[in-house]
Amino acid sequence: MCITIFADNREKVSGIPELLSVKKISVVMGQLAAGDYIINNEIVIERKTNIDFVQSIIDNRLFGQCAKLRKTGMVPLMIVEGNPFKTRHNIKPEAIKGALLAVCISWQIPVIRSSGKEDTVHLMITASKQNINFPGFVRWGGIKPKNKQSQQHYFIQSLPGIGPALANRLLVYFITIENIIFADIESLAKVEGIGKTKATNLFKFFRS
Repeated sequence: MCITIFADNREKVSGIPELLSVKKISVVMGQLAAGDYIINNEIVIERKTNIDFVQSIIDNRLFGQCAKLRKTGMVPLMIVEGNPFKTRHNIKPEAIKGALLAVCISWQIPVIRSSGKEDTVHLMITASKQNINFPGFVRWGGIKPKNKQSQQHYFIQSLPGIGPALANRLLVYFITIENIIFADIESLAKVEGIGKTKATNLFKFFRS
């Protein structure tokens, strides 16, 4: 398993790049246009301490950073170290909750809490392994995936009413894209989450 993580130069003082190197992870330091870490050119991570997360809300940096993450075309992830509700900043809990929801829902960027630097390193390595081993893990956002399995999922996700989870179930059930295309409505409807309506739409789509 080969994992390469690009780290922004500013992250050197955090000690995380060094911790990753101790774990035998290949770390390349440089200046990143977005995020703090990039895993295998597939996942871009914005790392924030609880204090930095709250401060980025106050000075309106947070959503600008979210926009940069989305523009990369990679899978975005935000890791917050510590509890953002326990800082010395004079900010209402509702404002923090609203920001967290906006990142997750409006910007569609998952936010994961970390207990500290060691936990952050563990999360990054786990994300790397899932990226390599899980066939349903596909970049979505303008940049087409390169390997065959990801290309298949990318194609299935582009079908009407089909997202990442349903694309994975369809390919697990039918094995090949050809089988999905030539399947009848009854067979398509047997896949969990498809149902008669989506099955009918897919059937008609392939024959229109």
